[in-house]
Amino acid sequence: MTFTLPTDIQNRPVAVIGAGTLGRRIALMFATRGGLVRIYDKSPQAGDAARAYVEEHVSEVAAGIEGGKPGRVTVTDDMAEALLDAWLVVEAVPERLDLKKEVFGELDRVARPDTILASNSSSYATSEFIDRVEHPERVLNVHFYMPPHQDAVDLMSDGHTDPGIFDLLKRELPLFGIFPFVARKESTGFIFNRVWAAIKREALEVVAEGVSTPEDVDAMWKLNTGLATGPFRMMDQVGLDVVLDIENHYAAERPYLPAGPRELLKRYVDAGKLGVKSGQGFYTYDTPS
Repeated sequence: MTFTLPTDIQNRPVAVIGAGTLGRRIALMFATRGGLVRIYDKSPQAGDAARAYVEEHVSEVAAGIEGGKPGRVTVTDDMAEALLDAWLVVEAVPERLDLKKEVFGELDRVARPDTILASNSSSYATSEFIDRVEHPERVLNVHFYMPPHQDAVDLMSDGHTDPGIFDLLKRELPLFGIFPFVARKESTGFIFNRVWAAIKREALEVVAEGVSTPEDVDAMWKLNTGLATGPFRMMDQVGLDVVLDIENHYAAERPYLPAGPRELLKRYVDAGKLGVKSGQGFYTYDTPS
């Protein structure tokens, strides 16, 4: 099936579904050229926090983008209102397959026929949650990392995506300070995350085998790469329970992966050392037995 690409993009809003950490950052990037971004979330508190985040940072981020201009952001708990006349919708809801299937079924029913439907999922290819979608030719992964500090995105087809969407996004996204790279076939972990997963997994294995400690691995990493943060500190920032879920997802697809990294992560998670902003992660300096 073919898809009629959206037109008059400059005068149409972008909708972001989900006001969490990444949702609000995605909304920030699309608010940098003077246009309107609508954030949908059922939680008024999450929506208000997302709007405040965008309003606080949009002038600074727009100033660093050629042709940038602070735009507007609104928040709603009405899906139809969020999608009204949008040229692009980016889903950023929690990584639950059942929820994503439900959301994309609703997006496909409610959005304009020429609206592009994108998922920010970091774990699932869109081919896994289009069961209730009648127009898969307008669906794809647009996977963000952590804008505005990490501004690369992966684009990946659901197996039916109209090729014209990739050309359009490769042309339009850089105008918002977002730089797309196309995964040329379906890939769990997309492009960069697969490279990062290999580094992360080997770092975990070195510690799981008793060869080194998280602190020493990170110290060597910083000295040898010149980067400010090592792999264990980065895992702490993501959350060790999230890292474990991701590793389990990779292992389900690739059973030949070593078990040591997952076992080490599980010990920390079971000990309540989850990492996120609490300091109770790998940097507690003691390894759970």
